[in-house]
Amino acid sequence: MSGPSPFATWWAMYALATGVLSVGLDSADHEVLSRIALALACAAWLVAATGLAQRAHGAWRAEVAAALTAVATTAVLGTGFSAAGPQPLAEALLALAMLLWAALLGVRVTERRGTVFLRCVATQGLAVLGATLAAAAAVAWLAHAALVLFWLGLALYGRALFRFQPRQVEEGRGDHWLAAGALALSALAGAKLLSADSARLYLWNEENTDALRTTSVMLLVLALVACVALFLAELFWPRPQYDVRRWSTVFAAVVTAAATLAVAAALDVPWLGVAGEALLWVAVAAWLGCTVWALASARARRSRVRSRARR
Repeated sequence: MSGPSPFATWWAMYALATGVLSVGLDSADHEVLSRIALALACAAWLVAATGLAQRAHGAWRAEVAAALTAVATTAVLGTGFSAAGPQPLAEALLALAMLLWAALLGVRVTERRGTVFLRCVATQGLAVLGATLAAAAAVAWLAHAALVLFWLGLALYGRALFRFQPRQVEEGRGDHWLAAGALALSALAGAKLLSADSARLYLWNEENTDALRTTSVMLLVLALVACVALFLAELFWPRPQYDVRRWSTVFAAVVTAAATLAVAAALDVPWLGVAGEALLWVAVAAWLGCTVWALASARARRSRVRSRARR
């Protein structure tokens, strides 16, 4: 069986990182930049979907990681569109993401790298979109369904953590950062569930609210600690070569910033919001840096191919 396509993997993870960047920018009230990022994410999502569809009748099992990434991206794009206004489009994306998620959840993958966390990422992406739509449309059952997905996502994270090989912190090419990114996306989902509650809906009682608050804060702290630990690991074991999996690192940075902003808003903690915006601009710098790195790598690869062709 052939391996996964770098083409589909690159575009799927780029779309996910860029889509979450759009959500984070919208949370920080940078609407123009958010819409630009959303448009880029949509374009990348379409390219990734085309690449996956071309292999659907062949080595589709080799593309499970890219497909799960596409599920998370679909949910994140729906969250972005919900913030922009068109709720029917966001609802359609939620339905599409749910169908793809259900089809992929039972597919067995023996992977032990960072991609083992993608089931959690896809599930929490659905929870984020479900909670966002529940708040926008004042639909209580959607928020309760999102809550189930939230707890399921945490269970999937625990399962993945036992399968993850710790040596990937030393040897991984970027996708090991999904261990931190999945935690941050879970914190974002928890914050969205808290923010979805209102006097109109009355979703959670005091006990449920306290549990969500405690869990969201704990997840955010764990995500921040994981990011610091992985950053220090990069200093000890440098990986200077570009790899498509580096977009997982960017995703972790972007979603941690978005989660910090969301938790700050849900808990009404102004200083945490300031920290979240600072992290957001660090994430923007990481996104820009990885984009330049990818373009430079592609240019160098073309130059090598041309020089070989001339020989």
